[in-house]
Amino acid sequence: MNDRLSIFAAARQAPAAIGLRTDQRSFSFAELAQAAAQRMRAAELQQPVHLPYVLDGTSTFDTVITLYALLQLRRPALLLHPKLTPSERSAALRTVERGAATLPGDAALIVLTSGTTGEPRAAVLSRGALLASAAASAANLGWLDGDCWLLAMPIARVGGLSILTRCLIARRTVALAAGFDAVQLPGFIERHRVTIASLVPAMLAKVLDAHPRWTPPAHLRVVQIGGAAAPSTLLERAARRGVPIVVTYGCTETCSQVVVTPYELRFDAARCGAGRPLPGAQVRVVDGHIEVRGPMRMAGYAGEPPLDPQAWFDTGDLGEFDTDGFLHVHGRAGDVIITGGENVYPVEVERVLESFPGVAAAGVFGVPDETWGEVVAAAVVTRGEPVDEAELVAFVAARLSPHKLPRAICEVPALPHTAAGKPDRAALASLAKRLRPLPIGRRADR
Repeated sequence: MNDRLSIFAAARQAPAAIGLRTDQRSFSFAELAQAAAQRMRAAELQQPVHLPYVLDGTSTFDTVITLYALLQLRRPALLLHPKLTPSERSAALRTVERGAATLPGDAALIVLTSGTTGEPRAAVLSRGALLASAAASAANLGWLDGDCWLLAMPIARVGGLSILTRCLIARRTVALAAGFDAVQLPGFIERHRVTIASLVPAMLAKVLDAHPRWTPPAHLRVVQIGGAAAPSTLLERAARRGVPIVVTYGCTETCSQVVVTPYELRFDAARCGAGRPLPGAQVRVVDGHIEVRGPMRMAGYAGEPPLDPQAWFDTGDLGEFDTDGFLHVHGRAGDVIITGGENVYPVEVERVLESFPGVAAAGVFGVPDETWGEVVAAAVVTRGEPVDEAELVAFVAARLSPHKLPRAICEVPALPHTAAGKPDRAALASLAKRLRPLPIGRRADR
């Protein structure tokens, strides 16, 4: 049987091809299949197939082999981030235990969603969804002989996990980094002749900061940027270095990306927003909410009723399509700041702040106000010297409506991020005590 998710099938079709590279050595598909066969004999993997196997998503050879073994056994894997606290881990296990008996027969992976509060939700990804997602990605990027995809993201997150499944399906090479290190990453890309890399915006910014003169080698044909909004200033900065960028938009529930920059526009990504829908992915905007359906969508959440295959999934994100068919994502619906009855999208304000000279990064959040309900506040990371606040106010006031103008600001050495590399907006609110008022003139006030 030619199962594209089978490491044994990969070994039969391309036994000598390199499936995995680390800084220690390279492994052919035949060697990976041999290691997976040995792992399959472990007692803990011999439990009933319908029971999820709890797998810590560490960036190690052992994790990759265990994942291959579970896919071969057709036993679903519950991927947990290694940085989860004991209480978070217990909550995740409770959630999945409640739904173990109702998992669909083709369930392959169970991945916790990020950015939620209270009990986590666990997206059930089927084998069919993984195959459809990989096919959609390949329709944009294509595959070349010798392609090698950098994996420096957590395997417990769908962005990192999908690199493993795409390369297994395509019989291509994964370059597994032990973790992300901005200083070491260019050397790793060079040593392993990486052709495709996936990074979140903060990772790309750190690489560019750590290597002011770095330009990508000719063999690096694309860098996919996703997991969070990519500031246009970052994309323009990367373009000046000759970095080929494909911006992606998606979520755990859709097996990662469903909207991307067209590959042919990888040197002009800044004008494309989040990109256009991939083949097979149906994306629409209803009352400002981005909704998705298609074969790459999850089966449902563990412990909850399964989703109708034809049902639209509300991503919880807000956005709009422009006249060229590019999707522009405004942020999470729950992140909207409502000030004086007006909606403010933090991402929009952040992009303007980050285009001001001297501001390297910005995080925008709302703070309570007796008059307006909430007002806009910002935490900024400067490029060295403190910013001139009067100039900053004038700069933003010339580009945004008065209700979107930050009323208070603080400077921080770095913005808080989640373990997945996304902006941690809940943590931003804790910076409120450090805020100081901005000098708002009458021209900029409402």
